[in-house]
Amino acid sequence: MCTSLTLANQQGDHFLARTMDFGTDFQARIMVMPRNRTVQGDAGTFTTQYGFVGAGRKLDHEMFTDGVNECGVGIGALYFPGHASYLEDTPADMLGLAPQDFVAWVLGNITSVADLRKKVGQIQLINVPAALINVVPPLHFIISDATGTTAVLEPEGGELHLIDDPVGVMTNSPNLSWHLQHLSTYSTLTNQERPTHALMDYTPTTQGPGTGAVGLPGDYTSMSRFVKTVFTKEYATPATDVPGTLNLLQDILNGVTIPKGVKIQEDGQSDYTQYRGYMNLTAHTYYMDLYENQILQKVALTDDLLDHLEEPVEYPMSRQVYVRDLTADQVSTEE
Repeated sequence: MCTSLTLANQQGDHFLARTMDFGTDFQARIMVMPRNRTVQGDAGTFTTQYGFVGAGRKLDHEMFTDGVNECGVGIGALYFPGHASYLEDTPADMLGLAPQDFVAWVLGNITSVADLRKKVGQIQLINVPAALINVVPPLHFIISDATGTTAVLEPEGGELHLIDDPVGVMTNSPNLSWHLQHLSTYSTLTNQERPTHALMDYTPTTQGPGTGAVGLPGDYTSMSRFVKTVFTKEYATPATDVPGTLNLLQDILNGVTIPKGVKIQEDGQSDYTQYRGYMNLTAHTYYMDLYENQILQKVALTDDLLDHLEEPVEYPMSRQVYVRDLTADQVSTEE
């Protein structure tokens, strides 16, 4: 499953970040999509207008799980099992999209969350399987733009519900409304030390800083990851610039990143964090770190790139663990 959040820094840059947690290895890589493309989607053909970059693969057609476009719109697809429902057929007056093609459609056609709100009534998600996993993926989506406006799109009951997300966090099932109500259980938690109180004739000594967060969930369920991410986002000291924001996002996601082997699915596969994607919605830049290599790798949507790119490009990702060896530096200094 997955965790996502938005974050702004002190100079006004807005970010959307996510973990990609799944059992099947997607061999994630960064891919750039040119402007003005026709995509042979799983539920039918659709066109795109804007260039974008994200976690994608060129399979039978271009597919993305998250990304950011040249307008500053970012989106991430997250599993929504037990809740997502799609139509079997495309209504005559609508564009039908397979759920696995919705990310590419949004990035290629939407300029803001407000723009999506105007256009969401023109599309429907159709019950079509994704070839890579051979099932229809049950998905919902977090969408944010360069203003920081954030919403979650949930396909339930045959309709697409675009819901404002006041905390800028999303995980998996249940739906956003449930997660927000669930926060009330933990709304008394704080980053401050809680005082102790006398118990009859005994006064316990304090356990020190951190007691305000006693009871904060730490397991890997969707509900717990939502609460923990909201808490950490609320109290983390804001970053001042882009490098600091990326570092802070890595720190926050570290708290919900899943190693192989600690979360086993019903089919026996290990649900683990394959990659983490970081979208700078202000600078239109995509960063990724991998399970095998947690050094950030990035691609920026520059004007030069978009003006000259004619075909989608997949960028090779380094999966080697990086260790900086300081031994030689120390020896040369002593000599």
